[in-house]
Amino acid sequence: MSLEPKDLELIERLIYKCSDEISLNLGRSFERLEERFDSAETRVYGRMAEIEEKIEDARQSATDSFDSIREDIREVVREQ
Repeated sequence: MSLEPKDLELIERLIYKCSDEISLNLGRSFERLEERFDSAETRVYGRMAEIEEKIEDARQSATDSFDSIREDIREVVREQ
């Protein structure tokens, strides 16, 4: 079942009459979409900051462990 020209004309007139409302609704939809993107971006940056902090903590822990091992090796060498 296809649309006939008179149906298309009716749809066109309806869209023309409601164009301001349609534009307003589209604008609001884009605003909500932008808010969602902003919210998602904020969450992503927050997660990245958490990961960077964990990486820095792990790096510091590894450095501390290596320093401790180095001291232990020096002590063993001194004792010999």
